Amino acid sequence: MTIAPDDARRDALLYQAMRDFVAHTDGVLPGKFEITREGIVHDMMAPVGPHELTTLRIRKRMEHVMPEELVAHTGTPDVESVQHGMMRHPDVMVIAEADMEVAGSVDPHTLIAAIEVVSRSNPDNDWVSKVRDYPLLGIPVYAIFDPRTGSGAVLSDIHRTPEGPRYATRKDFLYGEDVTIAEWTISTDGLPRYA
Repeated sequence: MTIAPDDARRDALLYQAMRDFVAHTDGVLPGKFEITREGIVHDMMAPVGPHELTTLRIRKRMEHVMPEELVAHTGTPDVESVQHGMMRHPDVMVIAEADMEVAGSVDPHTLIAAIEVVSRSNPDNDWVSKVRDYPLLGIPVYAIFDPRTGSGAVLSDIHRTPEGPRYATRKDFLYGEDVTIAEWTISTDGLPRYA
């Protein structure tokens, strides 16, 4: 007789194995690793100048208009939901500074918004996978800046669908226009484009 683990236990074991792999490769292998419902996403390319400069300018502009107790954080830690088997790493997390006082990963339900700058090497990660994953994680606002096209979108208003939670509202913008992310409006003037 064979005793197989139930689906939930098998999923938990698989997630832990992926989590251990990501932890052991951090800083050893190039690129960035994230865990999605499909498995591990590996963005091989290190962020290039326009990506990093866009991230920096968005962070500074957001922090200029937000209350002092909120931050537009770049860097670690990751956003993780063991329940959903996902670990994501937004380029910018809009979050209360007090909600960052945790050991380990940040609870996605504490984010006010996630902001991504589209990677030249893996744009589907930002435009497809995260559009699906972020509402499932309960992140209320997702803003995408795309230096490839000089455009972007802000997604909000999570609602239930037969396929799972999805964003109901999408507001597209072009670089040069003002964009509202959650409650705060920033300029997109001067954001760099990929050559």
